[in-house]
Amino acid sequence: MPVLIVSGTGTEIGKTVVTAAVAAVALAQGRTVAVLKPAQTGVAPGEPGDVDEVIRLAGGVTTVELARFPEPLAPATAARRAGAPPVRPEEIAETAGKLATEHDLVLVEGAGGLLVRFDDEGGTLAHAARLLAAPVLVVAPAGLGTLNMTALTAEALDARGLTALGVVIGSWPAVPDLAARCNLADLPGVAGAPLLGAVPHGAGALAAPRFRASAGDWLAPALGGDWDAARFAADAALADTPARRGA
Repeated sequence: MPVLIVSGTGTEIGKTVVTAAVAAVALAQGRTVAVLKPAQTGVAPGEPGDVDEVIRLAGGVTTVELARFPEPLAPATAARRAGAPPVRPEEIAETAGKLATEHDLVLVEGAGGLLVRFDDEGGTLAHAARLLAAPVLVVAPAGLGTLNMTALTAEALDARGLTALGVVIGSWPAVPDLAARCNLADLPGVAGAPLLGAVPHGAGALAAPRFRASAGDWLAPALGGDWDAARFAADAALADTPARRGA
């Protein structure tokens, strides 16, 4: 798995923090890691972007940002409004392929969901994943509505002959509600892929040493960690007992 695509069921659901966690675990195992952000939107020149956040949290990764557009829009729209050339799937695949010859693991972090357009011809992260023959890690929210979004993403992957490596919950709440707890059991079914982790809400605000030390606790062995879905679900269920609620 030299190249892994990190996509999501939407935006602002924790893709960057999940990317940083996967990178931190790989680095701790002595692997070399590169992180490719094809299009950074909503960030002005000179401001820190997603790759800077990955470096801050994970440490010594190689980072590449192919393009930056100032408005917080889909990459194709942001590029058009900025009068700048868009990023195309072929460019993403070529860059990721080159990085893969120099690193043990390349993480390609998308913008928004899988089918967000990078150019006006309809090029998406899914096209890049297909060119690379790379699996896709789906980052999903914990609560109500995530099953539909995850199912739609899974159908889009399947229709394109792409492989979903698994699902990671990008922001697990400190006090999960009923929907979040039930989703632990339901997400693998709608995704057609295993649940591979749950990153706690606020993890991105942790100091870097604590983040790096904890990342393996949030990710399953398929991603280099020791997180166990069944044990996590059991602990979440126990957290809702009357005694644990203070009743």
